[in-house]
Amino acid sequence: MIRAAIRRGRVLTGLVALLLTLGVLGGGTASASAPTRVGGDVSWPQCPVGTGIPTRQGEGKPMPTRAASFVVLGLTNGPGFVPNPCLGRQVRWSRRHHVWTSAYAMTTYPRRRQLARTGGSGPFATHRRLGRLRNSGYQQALFNVRTMARVGAKSPIVWVDVEPYPVAPWTRSVRRNRAVVQGVVAGYESAGLRVGFYSTPSMWRSLVGGLRYGYPEWHTAGGTTMAAARAKCGHDSLQGGRTVLAQWWDDRRDHDVSCPGYARTLRMRRFFTRH
Repeated sequence: MIRAAIRRGRVLTGLVALLLTLGVLGGGTASASAPTRVGGDVSWPQCPVGTGIPTRQGEGKPMPTRAASFVVLGLTNGPGFVPNPCLGRQVRWSRRHHVWTSAYAMTTYPRRRQLARTGGSGPFATHRRLGRLRNSGYQQALFNVRTMARVGAKSPIVWVDVEPYPVAPWTRSVRRNRAVVQGVVAGYESAGLRVGFYSTPSMWRSLVGGLRYGYPEWHTAGGTTMAAARAKCGHDSLQGGRTVLAQWWDDRRDHDVSCPGYARTLRMRRFFTRH
């Protein structure tokens, strides 16, 4: 995710890492007294070493700690149209540990062959480039929906990850990039899924400009602390939506915390499925 695009902060000390594992740490600067839930996100880095496409091979990283009450599962092995090879295993882990599950997917600009294959099929006009790009994004979303169905992954929402990505780079054209994201959103919604966004304000603006939906958001604080992640709640909107989740990471795991107001079961059901 954005880990590859943001310079790491300081690694958490051994004591802090231990407290996180035990679920002792909580709080932060944003509504510290409000209840929250701690979880994590996983994808191809948790696959065994050597698994996956050459540019995004598994790193054997661990699954979330015992303190995690939810997990966000990555659907792709990096770029679009390539499934996470360990998604089925990660779904089974979620079931064994009885955690809430959600899903996210990298959204990437289609390569020439992908556009030729997918740009002509979808709800958008095909006689112009932007229409073909929207159709390709639409098919990218449906590809991920089929991936979820194949392994039994369940989530009421898909978090659309929008960030610079060297394996499948975006163009310099905001209009073209935006068309792909619009198609992706339409694809998930056609399948009955809600949509949220994962990015940073600067990345969002550089790639898709002022595109606005008012949908839920998932923000990252980078390689910092839970307190820094919680401080992202309620600030720096990407596209007019509210921040639901905030992320931080260390050398071993990506950690997440629900923003204040989103820890109760009724709210969790809008974004997660309980196994």
